[in-house]
Amino acid sequence: MMSTRSRWILAISALVIIPAFFMPIWSITLKAPQYPDGIGMHIWMDQLTGHERHDIQNINILNHYVGMAEIHEEDFWEFDVMPYIFGVLVALGLLAALGGRRWMLWTWVTLFILLAIGGLADFYYWGYQYGHDLDPRAAIKVPDMTYQPPLIGSKTLLNITAYSWPYWGAAFIGASLLGGLGALGYEYRQRLQSLYERLFSSKSSNQEVEA
Repeated sequence: MMSTRSRWILAISALVIIPAFFMPIWSITLKAPQYPDGIGMHIWMDQLTGHERHDIQNINILNHYVGMAEIHEEDFWEFDVMPYIFGVLVALGLLAALGGRRWMLWTWVTLFILLAIGGLADFYYWGYQYGHDLDPRAAIKVPDMTYQPPLIGSKTLLNITAYSWPYWGAAFIGASLLGGLGALGYEYRQRLQSLYERLFSSKSSNQEVEA
């Protein structure tokens, strides 16, 4: 069984995901000579929005010149499933805290990590296709040039610098995962301490019998 402290940590960690439903998870910004202040888009759990009102339209205009596909929210199937995935993750975390079994904690953290890896892999794959699948009729064509945006960090593409960073929603999701890992670490420490106490107690009993 998990300790009471670990159960509370797990329950709070699961609930920490909830704010991510109401704020962007990721932010992508483009800076170019014609847009010195930058234009960009926010990626939410269930939608795509521009930093400013016409930013996505302006990004699509830039994309058109180099043959990149236009960005439309309805093209992303992920927006249909992500709210349910995170909703299930919250519910499973609370159930694991209520059940109090260590294997439930392990399962929740493992599932969380696998989903995080899968989400980043899907994001990378989208960026790869987005930057490599170019229209041969584009007005600007540079031999062997691709326009894959960075997964995390910044990257210069011709005269455009792209920035891709986690946003506040990702911070809450990351804090939730760290909380689960903290609960695992605490349980591991408690188990080691319990084993040590048993061994010490057993040695003390044997010495008393020999005496």
